[in-house]
Formats: sequence, C-alpha cells, structure tokens
Amino acid sequence: MSFYKLYNFLRDLQKNNSKDWMDENRSQYLEVRNWYIQWLDELNTELAKVDKDYHDTPGRKAINRINNNLMFHPNKPVYKDHFGAGMDLAANGKQGDFYIHLGTGESFIAGGFYKPKKEILSSLRDAIDYNGADYKKILNKKSFKDTFHIINDGDSLKTAPKGYSQDHEHIDLLRLKTFAVQHDLTQNEVQADDFKAKCIEVYKEMKPFRAYLNKAVTV
Repeated sequence: MSFYKLYNFLRDLQKNNSKDWMDENRSQYLEVRNWYIQWLDELNTELAKVDKDYHDTPGRKAINRINNNLMFHPNKPVYKDHFGAGMDLAANGKQGDFYIHLGTGESFIAGGFYKPKKEILSSLRDAIDYNGADYKKILNKKSFKDTFHIINDGDSLKTAPKGYSQDHEHIDLLRLKTFAVQHDLTQNEVQADDFKAKCIEVYKEMKPFRAYLNKAVTV
C-alpha cells in the first residue's frame, strides 16, 4: 500500500460518492484505511520521541470518520473526499490537535483552534490581553512564517470584542474567531519517502504556537 493508492481511492470515491459504490468497494476502502492507520501509528511513536508532553494518539483514535454528518448537513455528499486525522489529542479535549488532511482537492497540516466555542475563545483572548507580545513573537519568527499561513475565513469581528478597548495594542488578534495555522502539501510531497519526516519537522515548528494556545485554555 501507499499514499498513491490512497489518493486513487479518494478520486474514485469522489466520482462515485454513494453508499452503493462504497458497499461494492468496501474491501478496498478498508485496505486503504487500515494501511493509513498503521502509518499514523508509526507517526504517533515518532512524535512521542520529539515531544515529552505529547499525548499518545494511536491511529484508530486519530483517524476521522469518512462519512459526512447528513443530519446537520443534508446537502453534503454521503462521504468526505479526504482522510482526516488529529494527533496529540488530550483526554480532557481542551487542546488544539495536530491535524493532517489528505484530500483530492487539498492536502495540508494544520493546528490550533478553528472557530472554537465561546469559553475557549474567551480564554484565548484573555491570554493575548495578558501577554500578546509573546504570541506575536511566535507568529513573527521567520521559520514559522516560512512554514505556515494563518487560517482566516474572513469572519473576524469588525470592532473590539466585549470588554476590550478599540485601541488595544493587540486588537488585530483579539478580533479573531479562529486561532489556527496551516501548511499546504502537494500530493507529490505526501507520496514522497520522507513524508513522515516532513510531518515531524512541521510538528516541531508548530509546537510553540500550539503550546501557547493550549496553555491559554487550560490554566
């Protein structure tokens, strides 16, 4: 098995996104899924070696369901066009994961908090109000800026959040509703022999960013 076959399966699924097709090709799906779970198990072991605070996340726990939730999104296809996996998952759930997204349309590594709930968003803003300079230092590090782009869906507040001054020195950050970054991948990069090593390097570069945010929501 290989990531080449994983992408081939996703392309076939995208063209034939139905339960009937999946039922006919379930053995192929399970072969791809089980292989990817084993690959995630290997990455899980390696990440634990480079981060003493890493939360053990076996592949079966990391990988997301491929079924879309049609109860809340009835117009979506039956199945997703990607495999998603969240690593470094804390038991209490109060942590932004290290997320790997492999899809036909886009592939990327991301981390942080994407549109978090109100209480988590409040904690993040409190941290930035207290020591936003430390956060900006992480964001402005050259190697970090060369590796990631800030995820911004254009839903930032137009004015200051309640309780904060419009002329706050970190008002640009306080207005955000998402605190996450992304490293885009090509399919060739994913299919390369050194992809696992690349994931580890991206993880290490992202670690101070995630550590700052995770501390903000747990203290």
